[in-house]
Amino acid sequence: MTDQGSQISQGLFSLNGKTAVVTGGGSGIGEAISRVFAAQGANLALLDRDIDAAGEVAKSIAASGSQAFAIDCDVSDAESVAAAIEQVSDRHGQIEILVNNAGVAHVGNVLKTTTEDFERLFRVNVLGVHNCTKTVLPLMIRNGGGVILNMASIASLIAVEDRWAYTMTKGAVLAMTRSIALDFIAEGVRCNCICPARVHTKFVDQFVAENYPGREQQMLEELAQYQPIGRMGTPTEVAHLALYLCSDESSFVTGQAYPLDGGVLVK
Repeated sequence: MTDQGSQISQGLFSLNGKTAVVTGGGSGIGEAISRVFAAQGANLALLDRDIDAAGEVAKSIAASGSQAFAIDCDVSDAESVAAAIEQVSDRHGQIEILVNNAGVAHVGNVLKTTTEDFERLFRVNVLGVHNCTKTVLPLMIRNGGGVILNMASIASLIAVEDRWAYTMTKGAVLAMTRSIALDFIAEGVRCNCICPARVHTKFVDQFVAENYPGREQQMLEELAQYQPIGRMGTPTEVAHLALYLCSDESSFVTGQAYPLDGGVLVK
């Protein structure tokens, strides 16, 4: 396995000169996608509420010779998204790639989920995709097309225990992916989503610590064993699939949901 910023190939999967917006680009899967895309020649705009973390990632990418900058953005706020995308457009003129990666999680079935938690997940995971897509799409259409990649989940495809609100949002992301692909195919816009199973990030470690105090190691082992392959995925593995789906090598692919699941669906 290669590092997050490693070069895949000088020829294949090139993003040279393309501008990519990655929401939640300051950590985890978003950071990995940003680093891999930058290594393939893309100009990166990292949108994140944690501007310090995103700024450090952008600084690191820029130090390696690629263009990257961070923008403080709350994807659930349409005005915040509009201001962020205006900054990207002013700097680069056009946006070829949008990765709707920002998201939040929640543990609980329907009886254990408050209305406030349900609405919070909807605002970030669903409304956030709506806000970013609605803002970027006119720029893509004006420039002859582009690629939108949404981060869904294995929960979009199968039931996952105690993930009522999260499953609701990721099912919506899958449905929106197909709707975007159908509605804008004639304008040269492709849209796909990735459906990961468990991916080991700092967010997962924090999530486990907050929700399962005293049982962290046990829960991490259970999360790993959920995948028949016997481990969680890595952010870089998700980023490599994202690179394919956002590159010209996948130009015949749209409206699809790609499981990255360590064998979950073949159980």
